[in-house]
Amino acid sequence: MTGVVFMTPEDARYGFSLAGSMQLTIKPEQAEQMLRQTIADQDIGVVVIDERLVKTIAEKDFAELEQSWRGLLVTLPAPMHKVDAEEDYLQRLIRRALGYHVRLQI
Repeated sequence: MTGVVFMTPEDARYGFSLAGSMQLTIKPEQAEQMLRQTIADQDIGVVVIDERLVKTIAEKDFAELEQSWRGLLVTLPAPMHKVDAEEDYLQRLIRRALGYHVRLQI
């Protein structure tokens, strides 16, 4: 259980794979099936899934998968299309590198 997998919609296909991470780009209707297959893999310990894909999975089913799996399931906020003028330099770098807006709280 050491692998990390990023599950994103097809419009984010170049984000994590360019950074050398394992990334699955899937259609929203495939989200639940691919999530089940991914967490069944004994080599995977962390799954990071885009919240746009999570929204296509029934809340009850997602909660059940999250609680029954021994690994870590992380929901990644969907990228924001509007750039905040007050965004600091570090956030811009992360967004540019990953293709996602990441909120940093210190």
